Amino acid sequence: MANPRMSAAQRRASQVGKAKHSTRFNALLKQVDQDEALPIEAALARVKELATAKFDETVDVAIALGVDPRHGDQVVRGTVNLPHGTGRSRRVAVFARGDKADEARAAGADEVGAEDLVERIQKGWTGWTQFDLFVASPDMMPLVGRVGSVLKQKMPNPKAGTVTPNVASVVRDIKGASRAEYRVERAGIIHCPIGKASFTADQLAENLLILIAALIKAKPSAAKGRYLKGITVSPSMGPGVRIDTTLAQKAAERI
Repeated sequence: MANPRMSAAQRRASQVGKAKHSTRFNALLKQVDQDEALPIEAALARVKELATAKFDETVDVAIALGVDPRHGDQVVRGTVNLPHGTGRSRRVAVFARGDKADEARAAGADEVGAEDLVERIQKGWTGWTQFDLFVASPDMMPLVGRVGSVLKQKMPNPKAGTVTPNVASVVRDIKGASRAEYRVERAGIIHCPIGKASFTADQLAENLLILIAALIKAKPSAAKGRYLKGITVSPSMGPGVRIDTTLAQKAAERI
């Protein structure tokens, strides 16, 4: 089972078998008490100190939920608009016709098409892999279904908010980097970016609390017992810092 205390860098290393952490990472790890759970603001201030890479690292959060995703009625999935955005610029393609297609282009979609776009993908066009997200208007789904086996996880999905009559609004959210998608993994953990290390601790805290509030609202009725089991934040190239889950939940419930 995945460990919610692991940062993105730690997870990547664990997936490579014998891969070892760098000297830099190990030095940072010594600065973190793995058994200490901090208030949100203190934890995020610590994460900013740990973000010492030569680029603006993404700040990620891992949230362990008391659900069993093997059961369909305990899958937690959705989207949330973060007040300060994620800091990530993403490419988006849209399946739409007519006015919807024009609206998507005006909103900043990187690619817009209907039968023509589906046909290109069917014929082996690899350019589709360069898009982070695909959005579709509901009337397009019978057509888009033809390439579902190709798009796989990137397939437009109503639960992810990427099948919508309001394609322009969704495209603007995605291109504006305010929209974050979350989906519980097999181990019951959600991983999600909440901003960049260059953000202030207050901005990161606001984003995180909005995400936690969304997860609380999305709690499946079939989930029993403790729902928020653990929260860890980390820079993309550094170790994780634990957050006091009880304090975080109380703060999120006040939103």
